[in-house]
Amino acid sequence: MDMQNADAQIEQLEISMEQAKDIIGLADSLVDLAKNKDFKRVITEGYFINEASRLVLAKATPAMSTDSIQKDIDNAIIGIGYLQKHFNSIIGMGNMARKSLQEAEQTREEILGEVAGREH
Repeated sequence: MDMQNADAQIEQLEISMEQAKDIIGLADSLVDLAKNKDFKRVITEGYFINEASRLVLAKATPAMSTDSIQKDIDNAIIGIGYLQKHFNSIIGMGNMARKSLQEAEQTREEILGEVAGREH
């Protein structure tokens, strides 16, 4: 591998590594938030559990039986699901980014090793 090609590959790997680090940072931030007692109280328990339960019960309440109210309740339940899905996606992308970062670091070291071996 010539030096110019190696430099281009290393540059691309370093860009990928920085992107992976950003994604990992986001996932780590979410993990830290999830450990926070206030987050647990407001989001995990208050929104994902209590609000979801309240909305499901409200669907069966006769006073909440109009089409418009039922649609609002359905949308609120869907919103809870989407937020959970978003959080799960962040964690999943963080896990993939960790793997990608390790692979990119290994590839960079291999390229640097090849270049160093040819220089001697």
